[in-house]
This record gives sequence, structure tokens and C-alpha cells, in this order.
Amino acid sequence: MITKSLFTDILLIALLVALQIFVLNRIVILGKYTPVLYPIFVMFYPFFRNKFQFLALSFLLGLGIDAFLGTWGINAFATCTIAYFRTMIFRSSTDTSTDFFSFDSLLWTQFLGYIFSSIWIHQFFVQYLEFFKFNFKILEILLNITVTAVISFIFILLYALAFRVKQKI
Repeated sequence: MITKSLFTDILLIALLVALQIFVLNRIVILGKYTPVLYPIFVMFYPFFRNKFQFLALSFLLGLGIDAFLGTWGINAFATCTIAYFRTMIFRSSTDTSTDFFSFDSLLWTQFLGYIFSSIWIHQFFVQYLEFFKFNFKILEILLNITVTAVISFIFILLYALAFRVKQKI
């Protein structure tokens, strides 16, 4: 039987995939950069929920993006990677060593660090796997990662402010 929280998670995934594919992928900034918003599902998913369900839903989210973009699992891999290492990313953004994770306990700078490091790692895997060549241009890839991460960071920050993801000031 499907629970209410699983149903709302699947509905949110469908909404994020549709928003990314039909709205955000049509926005091109500086001629070639597209904002990425769908990793907010991974970043703001409650820490206390089932971890295996969380990883499966993260994979489903990335696979939904890949299905529309034809990217052969790149987004699914990147999304699952930040989902798997989310606790480590959160811990590295804070100065706490406790096992209780809450956005309420974060200072604003820690919150921004968590968002930026999560989106940068996600974009690192997406861009590196997408543009990997044997004569790869590492500086061009790093520029693409950083610019896309900054643009996506702004969109995710606007989302966090609009939907009041809680953190200390």
C-alpha cells in the first residue's frame, strides 16, 4: 500500500521533473547555462525518513530528467550521489558532530554552504560525465560547473526563501 508521504513525494518528483524540463530548460543564461532546480528534492528531504526509499526516489527523480533529456543516466547518477553523501555534505557544512540533523539548527552561512556544496557536487558529476572526452578541457568543465552551480544556487535560494526553509539568522 502506498502511504501518504510516498504519494506526495512521487507527486513532488513529477512536478520537479515537469518544471525542470518544460520551464527551466527553456531558460538560457549567458548563451549556454541552464538553471537546475530539481536537486532541491534531495537537499531538503527530511533526514528522519527511510533512507532506502529516499535513495530510490532520488534515482527516480534523476531518471525522470534523463528520460526527457536523453542523457543516459547522468542525472540519475549525480542525484543518487548527492543523496547518498547528503549527510556527509550536511556535516561538513556545519560544526556539529551530532546525529540529529535539522535546518532549524543551521546558521545562515552554514545553510548557504550546504546548498552551494550540494549543487556544486551535483553539477560536477553531471558536467564531467556529460563533457568527458579523452582530450577533456578541465578548465572549460570547471567553468561550466561553477557558472551553472552559481545560477542554480540563486534559483534554489529563491525557492528556500519563498517556501521558508527554516534556518537561524
